[in-house]
Amino acid sequence: MPTNKSLKLLAPWKQLKSNTKDWDSASAEKLGAMLICGHLIREFEKTTLNLASKGLVHGPAHSSIGQEGGAIGSISSLKMGDMVSGSHRGHHQFIAKSLYHSVSEWGAPGSSLPDAVYDILKNTLAEIMGLAPGYCNGRGGSMHLRWDEVGMLGTNAIVGGGTPLAAGTAWSCKRAGTDNVVINYFGDGAANIGSVLETFNLAAAWKLPLCFFVENNQFAVSTSVAEVTGDSRLSARGPGFNIPSWQVDGMDPLAVALAMEEALKHMRAGKGPTLVEAIVYREFHHSGGLPGSAFRYRSKEEEAEWKERDPLECLAREMVSREVTTTEKIESLKSAAQEIMVRIADDLTVKNGANLSIKPELWPKKEFCNFGIRGNLSELEGTRCEELAAYSKPLKEVKFAEAASQVMLRRMEKDESIIVMGEDVHRLGGGTNGVTKGIPERFPDRILGTPISENAFVGLGGGMAMDGRFKPVVELMYADFFWVAADQIFNQVAKARHMYGGNLEVPIVIRTKIAMGTGYGSQHSIDPAGAFAMSPGLRIVAPSNPFDYVGLMNSALACKDPVIVLEHVDLYNSLGNIPVEDLDYFIPLGKAAVAKPGEKVTILSYLSMVKHSIDAVEALGLDAEVIDLRSLDRAGLDWDTIGESIRKTNNVLIVEQGTLGNSYGTMLGDEIQRRYFDWLDQPVQRVHGAEGWPSVSKVLESAANADIDDIKAKLSEMMKTISPL
Repeated sequence: MPTNKSLKLLAPWKQLKSNTKDWDSASAEKLGAMLICGHLIREFEKTTLNLASKGLVHGPAHSSIGQEGGAIGSISSLKMGDMVSGSHRGHHQFIAKSLYHSVSEWGAPGSSLPDAVYDILKNTLAEIMGLAPGYCNGRGGSMHLRWDEVGMLGTNAIVGGGTPLAAGTAWSCKRAGTDNVVINYFGDGAANIGSVLETFNLAAAWKLPLCFFVENNQFAVSTSVAEVTGDSRLSARGPGFNIPSWQVDGMDPLAVALAMEEALKHMRAGKGPTLVEAIVYREFHHSGGLPGSAFRYRSKEEEAEWKERDPLECLAREMVSREVTTTEKIESLKSAAQEIMVRIADDLTVKNGANLSIKPELWPKKEFCNFGIRGNLSELEGTRCEELAAYSKPLKEVKFAEAASQVMLRRMEKDESIIVMGEDVHRLGGGTNGVTKGIPERFPDRILGTPISENAFVGLGGGMAMDGRFKPVVELMYADFFWVAADQIFNQVAKARHMYGGNLEVPIVIRTKIAMGTGYGSQHSIDPAGAFAMSPGLRIVAPSNPFDYVGLMNSALACKDPVIVLEHVDLYNSLGNIPVEDLDYFIPLGKAAVAKPGEKVTILSYLSMVKHSIDAVEALGLDAEVIDLRSLDRAGLDWDTIGESIRKTNNVLIVEQGTLGNSYGTMLGDEIQRRYFDWLDQPVQRVHGAEGWPSVSKVLESAANADIDDIKAKLSEMMKTISPL
């Protein structure tokens, strides 16, 4: 018979309940602040639902009525430097953090409300209604509330999407030497999301001061926790990652506050993350003002039982019984909260007979629609720019990968904020391709080998970038892995500046390699340029030689926008010139290069296909102009250089290696024909790979990817229609 031995978890997991002694020892100021804040949130939410019922909230209204205990209890113990992030149901957390940060003295319940209350609630409601006075200028709305000044990192409409970002801020707090912490609020639905569980692991491994605060309201829309989870005690997840965890009654604000105080003590001591599960109950349906029973997934009896445990009534009852306040003062507080919300609603709306409408002057201007998709690159003004063709100082020949590692080392010497992270970047003598060579030895505390969890560590890099104290350089081992991290790249990093009002900077560089021709098959071989070009907010650079890599990487690291740096495996061992001692020059983002002048055909290409295009032209003896695009995003396309060439040659060929379905040339060709139709002697021609993905078979892989022979064939075909004169 085998021997079985019970194993113990490394982290504690406990249920915390408040008792009479806890209530007796709680300060009147703390209890009063929680009560005032709770009633302000309650009346705010009632007003929001009322305006939504009149069609004045465009979009969802995820009410937190019934769940206030989790927010007011947990945030009451925070310091000014602590930060929070929330989910789509985050009004209560946003208001609580904003009020606690802005109000130094609350006074007793029933006394006049602090001056800061009106502006905070008004601006928050304006944001939810999509109006210009809102914290994100009306662009974020209910689910994307951010206010940097008070440490509110943003609510997030993607379930679990804000968790990796919160980890990035927590990493920055730790690295900066502070004892500040971050609380990431999410619901029971997000507890099953991969990015959340990935972040549990990463935060525990790196001992980040991050509290995972689960507001378990027991329903993800209409699906109960018990239906989709083997253990509905969601705090059980924490100890499996060596995260100390608490389960607490979220309808008892003091119990929540006590649990958070214990969690804060653990995190401020540098011991790593914590998890607090607050059992709460939302009074209404997922969105809007109807109860869940109206949709038949909850009973009226169940809702009534939970309503009797209302967290604000619990707080008031305990305070009155201890003569900390009186019923009359609480009623006065409720009236004051109602009155301030009536004033705010009146200030944002206008009556038209029996109807209400938004005051027209409060809407954002339509031209604001495109503001803040990206920055204006003013941070690159005054930089010294160089081009290889005009560079006059001594040069040396190096491999592409060596140039990449040298410029990264140089920038890390000059800028202590640069942090490199990714899978195996700290091992193998420079990662899997040698690009991080020398960094582990020179900067061991600034290169982070990550777990295999792309969504978590890319999101963590995004959170670091938004925090602003550090500049993350994130490596994804293969371009295909972008799709593993797709939420953090496309929904978070690319959208953040625009989504949160247009002024947030997101200085992150994400490097990856295109591995076509290596035999690694369909899931390691794509060229992602076409997909990234369709995502506003991302800048994309694609260096084709070592000199350009140095200049473009310097620009990418100075840029305040997210920059994707594409590298090609065929280029790593290729040779090219870089300056002997000068690695501080820039190549502007949005500037193409004429790699070979010509008169008859304009060839547009990037990465390894630039050289293949030049070789094809020279082999055929053609008078063609080859343009190395270098910047591939819409805002980065150099239409001056492209247009000048097209007006000269009147013929265009777009050359790329990747598959038809994922083609970058689709967008580029369409745009060229719209801009230069009158100058074209024939439709824009293209060289690209097959429709099928690259395969492991050498023959099928070759058939899937375009090569020099395809370029020659297309050029020969084009020349038949071009006059020799």
